[in-house]
Amino acid sequence: MKKKGLKSIFFTASALYLVLLLFLSRDAGISCDDVLHYDHSIEVYNYYATHGSDRSALETPVTHLKYYGQSFDNAVTFLIKWFDIDDAYKFRHFMSSLSGWLAVFITALFGIWISGYRTGLLILFLFAVSPTFTGHSLNNLKDIPFALSYIGGIFFTLKMLAGENKMSWKNIAAVIVSIGFAISIRPVGIILICYLFLVWFLLRFKHLYHNKIEGLRDISIELLVLVFISGAGFFLGTLLWPYALQDPLKNVLQSHQFMAHFPGTFRQVFEGSNEWSDFMPWYFIPKSMLITIPLIVLAGTACFLIFAGRGVRSGKFLIYLIVIFTILFPMTFVIVKQSNVYSSWRQFLFLYPPLVLIAASGLNYLFDAIPVKYSGWLITVLILLMSFHPVRYMVKNHPYEYIYFNQIVGGLKGAYGNYETDYYYVSQTEASEWLISYLNEKGVDSVVVGATYPVKWQFRKYPGIRTFYFRHEERSLYNWDYAIITNRYIHPFQLKNGIWPPSEVLHTIYSDSVPIGIVLERKNKDDFLGFRALEENRPLDAIRHYEQALKYYDKDEMIFYNFARALYDEGYKTTADSVLKKGLEINPFCEPILMYLGNIAKYLENTAEAEEYYKRLISYNRKYFQAYVELSELYSGEDNEKARGLLRICLGLNPRYKPAIIGLADTYRDEDPDRAEKYYKIADTIK
Repeated sequence: MKKKGLKSIFFTASALYLVLLLFLSRDAGISCDDVLHYDHSIEVYNYYATHGSDRSALETPVTHLKYYGQSFDNAVTFLIKWFDIDDAYKFRHFMSSLSGWLAVFITALFGIWISGYRTGLLILFLFAVSPTFTGHSLNNLKDIPFALSYIGGIFFTLKMLAGENKMSWKNIAAVIVSIGFAISIRPVGIILICYLFLVWFLLRFKHLYHNKIEGLRDISIELLVLVFISGAGFFLGTLLWPYALQDPLKNVLQSHQFMAHFPGTFRQVFEGSNEWSDFMPWYFIPKSMLITIPLIVLAGTACFLIFAGRGVRSGKFLIYLIVIFTILFPMTFVIVKQSNVYSSWRQFLFLYPPLVLIAASGLNYLFDAIPVKYSGWLITVLILLMSFHPVRYMVKNHPYEYIYFNQIVGGLKGAYGNYETDYYYVSQTEASEWLISYLNEKGVDSVVVGATYPVKWQFRKYPGIRTFYFRHEERSLYNWDYAIITNRYIHPFQLKNGIWPPSEVLHTIYSDSVPIGIVLERKNKDDFLGFRALEENRPLDAIRHYEQALKYYDKDEMIFYNFARALYDEGYKTTADSVLKKGLEINPFCEPILMYLGNIAKYLENTAEAEEYYKRLISYNRKYFQAYVELSELYSGEDNEKARGLLRICLGLNPRYKPAIIGLADTYRDEDPDRAEKYYKIADTIK
């Protein structure tokens, strides 16, 4: 097809894709980051509205959000405030979709610039059949805008330095905006400044090597322009970032350092195990991408490698190498640094646009490599067939596109219990809407709703409904009438063995026949009343309540745990032991039960049994610090070196864990009193 025809198709398809994304955004669920960053953006708005008097945006000891620029969140909130927009989250999702479309469109323009409109159309198509990127485009105002700035920075840098209109003010402005936008969202955006100078060096190496005097003046001018671009971009990146404004250079670099060693760690399911995010295997990001990216994109990438020679002959191979570098370098850096990674590859969505560019270029080469008559139609049919799986998933499972898994792991069904699914808590929105409808039908207007992530916004129009947050495993400890729970932080054992969702579920939300969220209706509150009695030192009352509670809820391990505590307090030790072991049948990984059984065995001087429980607990949760201390006490005196080894492992994970420091001091008390005293003094400095 002629260039003019492809151009018309491209812009028409781009417009239709924009309409589609904006339409889909209307149904997008509210994610956990949605709530977190919107709340912080209000604090940022207040900072500017009060001319810096309101300092709450600078005081974020729990969320650490002062270290995020999150400029896109902030700008959207400014619009919400200025135009008095009622449904803030719906508008946020609209703007998120717009940024997602811009990321797609700029990537497509990048592809057109390199190899023509067919590549641009292929890029549009590959994004359209990419559930993960599409899903995040609907409600992720952090990672998607950063992906936009990242691909924009790469494209405009190359266009400025390798294009025909080198160093035009239009290109310079585009690079400045891209760098500023990237830094203003995440401090790691300064990587675009590094890319700027790297690309310049690679493209000007020949001149530098031959040291042509007549060219040195131009090179010097270019370097000055690059310094100006970097400075302007850096300055632009701080304008909507209160923390950066306090001391731009120091605080941006400090934020980058902080985010590279982010202190918040999370348990997550990966390869069927429940592990901490800072102990993920080195291949966590590559594998997460491999099993969630549509096979057609992976196939396109393979085609690019197979037909790489065509890239060499096209004269654009250096540009392609730079694009590939921008994909591999961040991933390699994270692997080498052993960074804290979580939530699949969400934080690395910025790698997807350049990857799609490579994949589309590979498919474009495939069309050129097989010039046989009708081969174009055959390749097109093959591409469509390979895209059927993700398209089918998106059509059937909107708005849960982001939890797509490809055929490598057997789709979402194969991934369930082996990998995180609704890690963004998106299903809580649909669950809330269903519960509101259910309560309206029943004529109920005053209830308490607990949820595994705040749902206050969803119930904002119903003042009689009080909402609060609880952890799923602690649901029996709180007073609620209805509960909204996603499958995040549910142990894979319970997911795989049908223990979750529980039998008393009122409503279940599915994605591809996999339960991702539920609504519970509490039929009986004896579990809560039993816990309250236990806390008020009324174990007999607690026992009576728990006996009743188990008639309604026999799949809640914490009920068994607290029931056993009450029994033990009343001297029913044998019964308590059997109740605890019944709880382990529901969840063999229940940490409080394992700890309690270990402590009981230790108290009864059953050392071997206590050792088994403590070791089992540590193997399940390497950060259950108390277990190290209790286990070390079993060895202390008889094998002090073994005890010290355990305590040092514990302190390696948590250097300020006071009981471990005291325990270490105790092991030296007889052998080396001076060293023991040193450790005791260290412990005294910790509150």
